[in-house]
Amino acid sequence: MSKIAEVKTHPISIPLRHTLWTAHEELKDSSLILVEVRTDDGITGVGQIHGSPQKAICEWVARLGEIVRGMEATANVAVWEKLFSLTSPRPGGMGGRDGLPPPLPRGARPQIMAAIAGIDIALWDIRGKCAGMPVYRLLGGDKRPIFTYATGGYYQLGAPDKVYADELASFVKAGFRAVKLKTGGGTVAEEARRVRAVREAIGKDIALMLDMNAPYDIDGCIAFARAVEPLAIFWLEEPLHWYLQPADFARLAQATPIPLAHGERELTRFTIRDFIASGAIRYVQFDSTRYAGFTEALRVAQLAEQHGVMIAPHTVPELHAHLVAAFPRCGFGVESHGDAARDPVSSGLYRERARARDSHVHLNDQSGFGIEIDWDFVKRHRA
Repeated sequence: MSKIAEVKTHPISIPLRHTLWTAHEELKDSSLILVEVRTDDGITGVGQIHGSPQKAICEWVARLGEIVRGMEATANVAVWEKLFSLTSPRPGGMGGRDGLPPPLPRGARPQIMAAIAGIDIALWDIRGKCAGMPVYRLLGGDKRPIFTYATGGYYQLGAPDKVYADELASFVKAGFRAVKLKTGGGTVAEEARRVRAVREAIGKDIALMLDMNAPYDIDGCIAFARAVEPLAIFWLEEPLHWYLQPADFARLAQATPIPLAHGERELTRFTIRDFIASGAIRYVQFDSTRYAGFTEALRVAQLAEQHGVMIAPHTVPELHAHLVAAFPRCGFGVESHGDAARDPVSSGLYRERARARDSHVHLNDQSGFGIEIDWDFVKRHRA
């Protein structure tokens, strides 16, 4: 059996040409942490982390990597459970009397769960390579095109609505049959006007999602939903303030026919469970590269399927398409960036990966996640 021998991180960052905004935060760079796991018999798996601060996450990856050194590299669940157990109290945990680190600090949970994600994804890559098959086949899926939509419309301060309309229309011209617009940064009237400009530019037959980044309380979001309902909106994503809970989303769902999407910022299956079980959301967007990894994303997908909720993982289509392929009953699709300039790391990182064309991601036959990294690119842009 292959044993974990080494865990390394490769933080990458590229400044954006122009500062962009979501409704919540300023974006000045495109960044990623690659996690490289090597086994004692020479197999290498690569994971990905989207999170910050990069330095803190890399330090956690190093610490957790030492803890799992020597474990079986294909024992994904055993590795995941061992690392996750360190986030809670346990007998013998005080002072690390049981030979493991003391319970990990509560204040660092987002960075710790991000570190677990990177290691876990790399181990799934190794597991596929050990089996000599792509991850989607390892999960029982078949090689089929996976639907993808293009995200854009990041705010440029002072830009007219036509800028966003033209941008998303260019995605349609490039072959995408669904596009997603950043919203929530202005008044309800301003945002409704902006959404209308995009709808008129892309035509009535293209699906239009709205990515809101948690801008509203319940009453504010109901007002916004009613303003855009005539524009045939496919979903409202992260519509409510970060602190509002499944019961609040259920109230919103009762007030608008527009489906709700949520979940990319949830740390585990336990925090997303009630959103799914309550019927509050129709699309779950758990992001394995942000928190907890592919093992946990698989558990979320299984839970979603049982409740008739569709899975639409957030970002990294070349990785998450493997998950969607394994769930033909509830796999909606994956997210792509419509503009390479918004995500220069992803556009330059790979020598080989699943490719998007005609609004679908086309998986390849290579083992693991079918990804080959351009390590010269990584060296040039190391953070």
